[in-house]
Amino acid sequence: MFKVSICTAIATSLFFLLFSSPPKPSHHSLYISSSLSDNASISHHLYTLTRRPHIAGSKANADAAAYVLSTLSSYAIKSHIVSYDVALTYPVSRSLTLIRPSPEPSTTFDLRQEIYDGDPYADVASEVVPTFHAYAKSGTVAGPVVYVNYGRVEDYEVLKEMGVSVEGTVVLARYGKIFRGDIVQNAFAAGAIGAVVYTDRKDYGGGGGDARWFPDDKWMPPSGVQVGSLLTVDGDPTTPGWASTRDECERLSEEEVENGGGVGMIPSLPISAADGEAIMRTIGGQVANDDWQGSTDAPVYRVGPGPAILNLSYTGEQKITTIQNVFGVIEGTEEPDRFVLLGNHRDAWTFGAVDPNSGTATLLEVAQRLRKLQKRGWRPRRTIVLCNWDAEEYGLTGSTEWVEENREMLASKAIAYLNVDSAVSGAGFYASATPQLDELLKQATQQVQDPDNSSQSIYESWVGSSNSPIIGRLGGGGSDFAAFVQHVGVPATDISFGAGYPVYHSMYDDFIWMKKFGDPMFHRHAAAASIWGLVALRLADEEFLPFDYLSYAYELQKSAKELEGEISNKGINLIPLFKSIEKFKRAATKINHQRKEIEENKGWASIWKKEHLKVRELNDRLMMAERAFTDRDGLLGRPWYKHLIYGPLKHDDYGSKSFPGIDDAIEKAKSQSTEKSWSLVQHEVWRVSRAVIDASLVLNGELT
Repeated sequence: MFKVSICTAIATSLFFLLFSSPPKPSHHSLYISSSLSDNASISHHLYTLTRRPHIAGSKANADAAAYVLSTLSSYAIKSHIVSYDVALTYPVSRSLTLIRPSPEPSTTFDLRQEIYDGDPYADVASEVVPTFHAYAKSGTVAGPVVYVNYGRVEDYEVLKEMGVSVEGTVVLARYGKIFRGDIVQNAFAAGAIGAVVYTDRKDYGGGGGDARWFPDDKWMPPSGVQVGSLLTVDGDPTTPGWASTRDECERLSEEEVENGGGVGMIPSLPISAADGEAIMRTIGGQVANDDWQGSTDAPVYRVGPGPAILNLSYTGEQKITTIQNVFGVIEGTEEPDRFVLLGNHRDAWTFGAVDPNSGTATLLEVAQRLRKLQKRGWRPRRTIVLCNWDAEEYGLTGSTEWVEENREMLASKAIAYLNVDSAVSGAGFYASATPQLDELLKQATQQVQDPDNSSQSIYESWVGSSNSPIIGRLGGGGSDFAAFVQHVGVPATDISFGAGYPVYHSMYDDFIWMKKFGDPMFHRHAAAASIWGLVALRLADEEFLPFDYLSYAYELQKSAKELEGEISNKGINLIPLFKSIEKFKRAATKINHQRKEIEENKGWASIWKKEHLKVRELNDRLMMAERAFTDRDGLLGRPWYKHLIYGPLKHDDYGSKSFPGIDDAIEKAKSQSTEKSWSLVQHEVWRVSRAVIDASLVLNGELT
């Protein structure tokens, strides 16, 4: 019986060696070849997805979901929709009147974005939702205007030094630097009764002077308005921490949501550069600092207050609205219970050619290429899940609700989450990641040709004149990776071409803008699909997960050194943190050696030595180590954010911070300057140290 088993095993191995499909690396090379990419198909997908405005909860967005579903199904990818009923807000009425000192006349702004001559979308422009801030507080306020630059905490410190109070005023802030929700929250905290946020020509309009704007150039037209959400929590604010399932579920009341502070606390509106400049011309008082000034031909920016008065009125309504996440699943053959997830959102404030449907079109390109690989015999080792999220613009809502519903499954089975939001807005490759995926990103970009310079790889253009590419960290809440990283602790990446674009969240983010300025030949889209899919294939197919935790250890050391410089004279003991990082570094080195030993011992003997079980066990340790950086209690005052290594800045949801809990405690201690407040900083240092040690134990895979 024993001899038969050996013979059977040998015969089976010989069969696979002689008759199986080509090894997976050859399929990976084929995936990134020009023979499989389809620029015309990408262009067609983007055109179709952006034919109408499709805000979350609209019929047009449901139609877009149906298009994504049918496209995935046409590629023979098993697909389905998961719906949630969530609380979204929409504008009912808005008005903004500038009241000048007598005898100057008042101005009531029309708050409308203008169509342009020959606009091919003029027939559906009326479907664009009026400019507003989602989750803004309804109400009518009137007060003198104070200019607050970008509305950051440090900007209010400058005003305080100038002797300018914003108490009882309506602030005028220009968008940039921080999340708009934090602009309004900071205004409320400073005592303002209303907020108006505009897109300065200096930042979005080409700098003034003889600059041209869309459709003649890439810049935001003077009437362009950047809309967006104010929500500073992730997901449906009425179901914090649990999913907004379609069946009856527990919900907070609107009053409870407001008391939680995650929504707008004062009435606010987004306005255009033209309207912002008109208001600016009426502000008196001290001249603002040079770095607060606008473009060369702009009026002199003064801080106020007044003498002009702004009368701002906004009424919104909250609706329980159905949203739809679309999924395509390619089941793994050897480890179907391990998931590699690729995600992008579909909903847009208007047409969404860049944000987000350049990413959606790229996701469909990835799906099409994977189908072509399947036709050539490829099957993934692990399961690949293609995710198309809804209501991201409102507050990462679709992805967050799904992660909250599937938290335990993801915590035990998710290998990594690979995010793309605005895949293409211009030239230049940008990436962020949790550090164990840094090396994988670098290797993938070395294999893909730069779409703007065929003589070099994307990696070569990415590095430029520096020694190594800059890879950001996923601490902020800017896209759908947030729930995966910060709530569950799943390794993740986020990639794009272009670092931003002038017509962001406006009516002019349409297919024409992309065709003329973003990616005329759709080469950047194809390159994004190559990198995105190649990273996914390696995670799904390689026997050993291509995670490098030594990179993580070096990143932790770097962050700890920066922290040491920040609080060097505050009596905080960082020795526990540095010691824990050293333990983590040793654990990362050890697991690398263990992997090498398994690889060297493999051969015919491994057929009955069950080496595959050792591989599985080692991979599980690599997969679970990131989870150990989370803490069940979460950040102090922000319990949903459970990752102690990376999280959003307290006063800028877009900003990423290493050791966010320590940073929050330091900010509080600096303002209170008490022994108790600094002891809280020390406590947070211990919390992070324990999390790093926990991750070391997971990598070691042994009980203490």
